[in-house]
Amino acid sequence: MPRRVFFSFHYERDAWRAAQVRNSWVTKEDREAAGFWDSAEWEAVQRQGDEAVKRWIDRQIEGTSVTAVLIGAETLSRKWVIYEIQRSLQKGNGIVGIRIHNLKDQNGSTDKPGDIDSIEIDGKKFSEVFPVYDWVNDNGYDNLGDWIERAALVAGRPELEPPLPRSARPSSCIRP
Repeated sequence: MPRRVFFSFHYERDAWRAAQVRNSWVTKEDREAAGFWDSAEWEAVQRQGDEAVKRWIDRQIEGTSVTAVLIGAETLSRKWVIYEIQRSLQKGNGIVGIRIHNLKDQNGSTDKPGDIDSIEIDGKKFSEVFPVYDWVNDNGYDNLGDWIERAALVAGRPELEPPLPRSARPSSCIRP
């Protein structure tokens, strides 16, 4: 059975970086990603209003045990990222923060680091509640699996998720 992870990030600025992290996760055995879709799908759901976006996010988080917040320059100021973190906490998902600003984008550029403590969880800063790693400096490619498993264990979610039926699996795309 695979470990299913929801990846939360700021699409407009970090889609390229987020795809690198997500792709390193799903290329290894017993792993699935949730929450990735393309901009055309995003625009279609967004036109249906906030409630439609919330329903989509809720469906994507369902069946996951960990949420990886991919932290770029503006990630934690994004409305839907905040919602995804809140829903993940309500569901009991483990949460791990991963700084991705040092990853190069499609133009070969890195970015400035985001303020990981711009949001609070129960009166504490994000980094006081959840572990935060740097993809480049902490060798994310080799360590992502350990980070995800630690987050699952801290949240009391050591079990792996049963595989989704093929028809219910999320498409392999990017979400804003």
